[in-house]
Formats: sequence, structure tokens, C-alpha cells
Amino acid sequence: MDSKLRKMTILSSVAVILLVGLLVFYNNRDEGPRRPAVPPGDTQTQEPGDSGDGQIGNDLSAFLRDATFFDPEVNPVLEAAMDASVRLSMVVTSVEKDLRIKIVDLSGEPVTGESFFVELEGLGQYKDLDMDGIIYIGDLASGDYYVKLLPMEGYRVPENEIKVHVKDKVEYVAIDDISLLIKTEADIDAEAEDTGEAEAREDADRTEIKKLQSTTGNSRVGIDVSKWNGEIDWDRVRDAGVEFAIIRAGYRGSVTGSLVEDPYFIANMKGAAASGIPVGVYFFTQAVNEVEAVEEASAVLQMVKEYNLDYPVFIDTEGAGGNGRADGLDVEDRTLVCEAFCRTVENAGYRAGVYGSRNWYNNRLYTDRLDNEYCIWLAEYRSVPLYEGYYQMWQYTSKGEVDGISGNVDMNISYY
Repeated sequence: MDSKLRKMTILSSVAVILLVGLLVFYNNRDEGPRRPAVPPGDTQTQEPGDSGDGQIGNDLSAFLRDATFFDPEVNPVLEAAMDASVRLSMVVTSVEKDLRIKIVDLSGEPVTGESFFVELEGLGQYKDLDMDGIIYIGDLASGDYYVKLLPMEGYRVPENEIKVHVKDKVEYVAIDDISLLIKTEADIDAEAEDTGEAEAREDADRTEIKKLQSTTGNSRVGIDVSKWNGEIDWDRVRDAGVEFAIIRAGYRGSVTGSLVEDPYFIANMKGAAASGIPVGVYFFTQAVNEVEAVEEASAVLQMVKEYNLDYPVFIDTEGAGGNGRADGLDVEDRTLVCEAFCRTVENAGYRAGVYGSRNWYNNRLYTDRLDNEYCIWLAEYRSVPLYEGYYQMWQYTSKGEVDGISGNVDMNISYY
């Protein structure tokens, strides 16, 4: 709190106390003294609960001559009230050979708009360059480190440094405080960030089926939806014969790498649940390594924790227009991303899966490391897929029509 605001707070407090004192004096002006007069030279002792606390005779402004009245060491309640909004703390996590340091307020929210500095013992100082309340330090050797938030005017920072352990290997465990990193589309440039392109469209042929198919045996027919489908009348969707839905939870921005929640995610999850339609979820990845894949999985797990899932949590791996941050990954790194995402999801007790096109499975992934472990969701827009590998769900068109949804919708058959 700056000095001007502090003075205003003190003056406001003084005004309130004077007003209360005047009211008390006015209401009791005819009642005479509350205690016997004290002879000159005698000392008067106030007992706890005495109605004369803070007042000397009828002098209501006596407290102003008490040099310790506004002393924070003497009046800790007043001091705490004045600086509670600027007291800071740090939340520090490590996934693999890194540290993510979040500077948060008393409500646990990152403090933005300030260039905070932290000091890592033995390595120097690091600055919050983009002023988002988060400082990321990578390429660290594993081991114990001491982190200290450096003083900044107007804030009360922790006096002591924090001891943290930097992990040597990613553990495929959900990050507890990932919610601090999840953004909404109001925080980003969605047009630039949400650029996933369905490669399966390029491989479609004239045999593509665009209607809701009839299923037999253990198969089910369903849809997958995102913000691009707008508002959905889920009762009409159910009545049209849809038996399940895979709902986009969010995506990683293809430019900045921000973790973003789909703006229709909550509405779709609640709408499908209210209509009795079983659901799964998917997340469009732009992770460039295993650490980021764990972050993406953690974000999804945070988003779905209040909902019941009957179908897997899928990582959607496809291109982002050629300029996406993950478009240039080689086969090994892309496979590691999918494995890290799925292992993190399954370690949290959910079933995991991978979504991709026929070309992606044949040329961009080591599919043999995935299809024996996780649910494979194939995108191939033909009446009969050419893909020869094993899959448990098939997205057979992106141009379907279903009552309750305006425009085209993706349609799927599940053998899961």
C-alpha cells in the first residue's frame, strides 16, 4: 500500500472513531459521570470491559495524543487490515529439470502487471518479463534449490526463502496448481491461437458417409463437438439418436503455448449430462515436449474433476496450419508427447486415448507404442477406412447433420 493510500486509510479510521465517540457523548450527555471523580494526584485503573476504554473524562480526542495508537507494533489488527491485500507468497513446482514460480496474493491468484524478481541461490536473479505473475526457469540440474522473492515497493513479501526440489525425470503426475495457468479466450488472441486443422479432410473421398449411421452389436454412434458448433440443444441431439459425445475441453495455443479452456466446454458438459448422454473429452495439443504434455493432461484433469466420464480423455494430435509450435516435431518427440499425456491421465484414474488421422498414425507417430496401451480414435472420411492398424473409435465424417446442432458436426462410431 503506498503512503497516500495508507494516510487515507488512517484518516478514515480516525473519522469513524470520532463519529462514534461523538454519538456516545451525545447520547450520554445528561447522564452525568459514569465513575466518581478522581482526586488530584490519584491514578485510575480501568478494568477490562470498563465503558471508559479509550476516553479520558469527556475528551473524545485524547487518543490523538497517544503516540502509540497507530503504531503497527502496538495495533497489529489495524496493520493487518491495511496490508492484507498486498501480502504475497510463492507457489513453486517442478516437472522435469525446471521450476515454475508463481507469485500469488492471499486468494491464491497470480499477481499480474508487476515485474517481480526472484533469486535462486547460487544462480542469480530472474525477472517476470511478461508480468503475468509466473517465472519459468528451465534447464536446471536436479537437486535442491532455495528461492527468494525480492522486495518490491507496495508489497509485503515472505521474509524467508523457500526450499524446493527440482525433479530429474518427469513423473507423469498431474500438477496440483495447474489452474493458475489455464486461460480463457478473453485472455488471448483466439483467432491466432486456435488453429488446428483436420488433416483427414484432405483424404476424404466420395464415399464419405454424412448421416448418423445405424449401429449393431457393441458399437455406438456419437458426435464430437467444440466451440465451433455453437449452442447445442442436447435433448434434441439425444432424441435424434446420438448415443455419446466427445467434448473438447480446450487447447494449447499454437503461437504462445497458452493453455486455454474451450468457451463452450462447461455448457456442453452440463447439457450432455442433463440429457443423459455419456461423454468423453479431448484436448488439442501443441506440446513440444513431455513436460508440456503433462501440463496439458493436468489442465484437462482439472477441468473434468466435477464431471463423470464414460469415455476416455483423448489427446488430439494434428497440424496447426503448418506454423504451429508443434508442427515440426519429429516422430519420436510427437510419440513421447502422446505417451506423456496418456500416462498422466491414466495415473489419475481415467482412461486415455489418442486422436489422429490415418496419415498421422502411419507417418507421424510410432503407433505400435500407443495402440496396445491406449484407445485409438481414427479420423478417416471414407465409407470403409483404409487404415490397417487397430482402432476403437472411428470419426467417419466432419460434415454430419444432427437435429439440435446448427451446421456440420463430426460423427463417430465407437467400438469402445
